[in-house]
Amino acid sequence: MDSPTVLYIDDLPQALELRKTALESQGYCVKIASSGYTAMKMLEETSVAAVLLEYKQEGMDAEAVACHIKQRFPNLPIILLSAYSEMPERILWLVDEYVMKSELPERLAPIIERAYRLAPRSGERCQRSGASA
Repeated sequence: MDSPTVLYIDDLPQALELRKTALESQGYCVKIASSGYTAMKMLEETSVAAVLLEYKQEGMDAEAVACHIKQRFPNLPIILLSAYSEMPERILWLVDEYVMKSELPERLAPIIERAYRLAPRSGERCQRSGASA
């Protein structure tokens, strides 16, 4: 089965692995980055359908990461994830979707699918052999 590839950026290793496992169980290919700097390097080397970006990060914050992605890859959808119910306006202007963590995972899959359909040439598909739906 062909699956959209997403890049998930979070500075907490346990969150990265947990979300990666959850998304892979839904049939997605998931690349992970533990910092904005790592994510920027990865985006230069590989194509993804969408970026999942944790709001609260050490080092390069989510606003800086989103700004850099939009400058370099303007058509790449960014989905902001956060536990906060309110976000600063300036970051909401930089992202395509905002999802509260309390709404996950139910709300995330349709958003990724929509992002992939709207920008199908921006992301790679990976082959998942033997994956169960």
